[in-house]
Formats: sequence, C-alpha cells, structure tokens
Amino acid sequence: MPTETARQLTDLYPALQGMEPQLLESVLERQAQRLTVPAGAMLFDEGSPCRGFPLVLSGAVRVARGSPGGRTLELYRVTPGELCVVSTSCLFGTTPMTAHGQASEATDLALLSPPGFDRWMAHEPFRHYVFGIFADRLSDLMALAEAVAFQRLDQRLAAALLGRGTQVQTTHQALADELGTVREIVSRLLARFERSGWVRLGRERIELVDSMALRALAAGGSLPAA
Repeated sequence: MPTETARQLTDLYPALQGMEPQLLESVLERQAQRLTVPAGAMLFDEGSPCRGFPLVLSGAVRVARGSPGGRTLELYRVTPGELCVVSTSCLFGTTPMTAHGQASEATDLALLSPPGFDRWMAHEPFRHYVFGIFADRLSDLMALAEAVAFQRLDQRLAAALLGRGTQVQTTHQALADELGTVREIVSRLLARFERSGWVRLGRERIELVDSMALRALAAGGSLPAA
C-alpha cells in the first residue's frame, strides 16, 4: 500500500503520528488493503466473522442492527477519523459481528487484517485512542438505548431533525431507518409537524420552519391535537 495512504491515515488519526515508520508501513504493506466502494455497498453483515478493522479515509459507513421483520435501527455512523465499535468488539472478543455496516455514500477506507490490528494495538497511543473511542461510542449507544426505551417516537423524530440546518436533505425512509421504525409512521408524524406549522415537506427535503417548537417537543413536550 503506497506511502500516500500512511500520510492520509496519520492526518486523520493523530494517534498514529508517533508510531515507528517501519511498523506503520509494514502493516499497511502486508496486512491491510485499500478499498473504494460505492454508496449502498455492504461492508460487513450481522453474524459474519470480522474481516478486519476499517479506517475510513473518505465517505461514511452506516452501522445498524436489523430485526427478523426487516426493520433496522441505526446505531452510529463511521466517518473519517472515527472508529467502528462493532468491528473493535468483534476483534477483541473473536465473536461474530453484532450489526451490519453499509456505505452511506461513496467510501474509501483502509482495512487492517486482524493480525495487523493486533500489531498496531501494541503501540500505546493507538491503543489508548481505540479504548477512548470505544468508551465514547458505548456511552452513545447507552443514550440511544435509553431514547428507544423511554422516549416517544415523535420526540425522537423532532430531535433527529434538529442540528442539520434549516434544510434537511433526507427521505422518510432514511429517517425511519435511523429511528428503527417504518416509513408510514414517520410520514404521518411529519404530516402532523407540517399541519402544526413546524416544517414544510418537499421531495427528499424537509424545511424546518419552527425549530423552537421542535426543540420543545424533543425535550418532552406534546404535539398539538391532530
């Protein structure tokens, strides 16, 4: 694998900057592969063995868990400079993958083989970085579990719309996948948001008209009567 990949990785993952060049380059040369995949490509699936440790250089990977009925719940997304907790836990525990990962856009990544990952984990700064990100992701997943268990879907939908600007480019199906529900329910809730004057709906676009009302709902408020 060319030195250019090493430069990209050290820029995106600062914990690699102090690694001995020989260790960095030898793992990339012998125990890693560079992958470029289109949007929608499945990188790993639930129940499959872990092929390696992905380091995203560009694009994004959506990590989600499915149900027998075909519904999915998005757990998190891996973007450049971030790590995949599902892959990490699989490599640590030598257990099958507990979720699936799919490129949400055209994605370029370096995939370390399990032996290559083990060699880099011997580098203390990289090891601390991996464990730190693992702890952060675990906290995020605990918050997601709490939201799914204790928050109403309308609250979660309002929260999902906030923080993306006033023009949210997405589909009802994508929001349903993110929230672990079905498109029809999301469409009904968005229609109620629109009747309340909080949003305007367009083709693959949602314009936020009253962010304060959405924020109040996300914090535990109620929708106006239908």
